[in-house]
Amino acid sequence: MRPAVFGAPPMALVAVTEPELAAVNALIERAIAGWRLPERVRRLMLPSYCYRAADLTCLDLVAARVHGAIVGVAAWEDAPPGEPPAGARGLLLHGLYVDPPWQGRGLGRTLFEAACEAARRKGFEGVLVRARPEAAGFFAAMGGQALPVVDPARDYPHRFWKTV
Repeated sequence: MRPAVFGAPPMALVAVTEPELAAVNALIERAIAGWRLPERVRRLMLPSYCYRAADLTCLDLVAARVHGAIVGVAAWEDAPPGEPPAGARGLLLHGLYVDPPWQGRGLGRTLFEAACEAARRKGFEGVLVRARPEAAGFFAAMGGQALPVVDPARDYPHRFWKTV
């Protein structure tokens, strides 16, 4: 158990299991509902943001639980070579979502710090993030350094590197 976070009840970070994927994906759908997107675009892209059982073999998927309920989730994997800056090795943050009623309570920070700790344990230099434009401020506030777009055909425009 982790201590209370910004007035939230005690929280635990635990690995997601296959039976929990439906709850995780429902949380992601609620989080994405707040993004500024046309409804048709949101509906079409939602499946690409959801996780499946096969994802559990290649991603670390971690849930933040409060009183047993999943209120946030983060996923990461080893970043492909050449993705992190200057030949560094790092984790790629695949996704970070907090249930809307729990946003603004420090859960996103806690989940991001868990990814940074996972990178440290693996001996990596940092965490790479491909952020939505609305989340760029969050990752900058977490200490992420914005990466320049070198190749517009390849580079995601809102990439951040957090050295650990």
